[in-house]
Amino acid sequence: MTPKTTSRIPVRLRLTALAVLPVLALSAACGSADDSAGGAGKTDEIASVPETATASPSPRNDTAPSTRPAGKSAFYDAQTDYVRCMRVKGGYKDFPDPKLSGHLDWGKVEEISSRPGQMEAAKGGRNGVCVDELQKVMLAEPKRDQQKDYESMLAHATCMRDNGVSRFANPTMSGGNAQPGGDPDPASPTIDHDSPAYKQAREACRAKLLDGLDGMQ
Repeated sequence: MTPKTTSRIPVRLRLTALAVLPVLALSAACGSADDSAGGAGKTDEIASVPETATASPSPRNDTAPSTRPAGKSAFYDAQTDYVRCMRVKGGYKDFPDPKLSGHLDWGKVEEISSRPGQMEAAKGGRNGVCVDELQKVMLAEPKRDQQKDYESMLAHATCMRDNGVSRFANPTMSGGNAQPGGDPDPASPTIDHDSPAYKQAREACRAKLLDGLDGMQ
C-alpha cells in the first residue's frame, strides 16, 4: 500500500517506516558506520529514557515499567533502545519516550517529522542509522487483535466524518488484517491534513484509536 502523503508529512507514519526498512537496511549495510549523525559522537552523553515514561500510558497498561505485563518487556526494551539511538545517533534529541505499553507516541513523532528536513524521524533516523533498532522493535511488537483494531479504526473514521472531515474513508479487512482508512485516494490526497478543521477533528477523535494505532490512519 502506498503511504499516504500531504505536502508536509506522511499520515501513515508506521506504514512508511515498514515500507522503507528493507531499503534502509541495505543502505546502512553498504554505507560507512557514521555514529556522528546529528552531531552526536560516541563520547557524547547518552540521553536517558526514564524508567517512568513521560507520555500518558494507556488505561490498559497502568503499571510501572518494572512490573509491566509479561510479554511486553521485550517490546518495551527494544523500543527504549530505539529511542536512545534516535536521540544520540539519529540526531533527534527530543524524540519521545515510549509509553508504558511499549508503543511510541506517534503524535509527537508526527510533530517532529513535520519540521523541514526532519522526515527521517519516522523511519529510522538520518541515513537509516537506527534501522537495526527499528527492525527489532517491529519484530518484538506483540501480536495484535485485528478485529479490535478494525473496530477501533472504524470508530475513529466515523468520528472524523462526524467532526467535519467528510472524505475520511473507513478501514477495511483484507486477509484477516485490518487495513487503515483515511484519505480515499492516497496517490492523490484530497484531505488537507494541515487545515484547522482536520486538526480539530483529529484531536477530538484521538481517543477512538487503540494504543499503537495512532499514526496508522
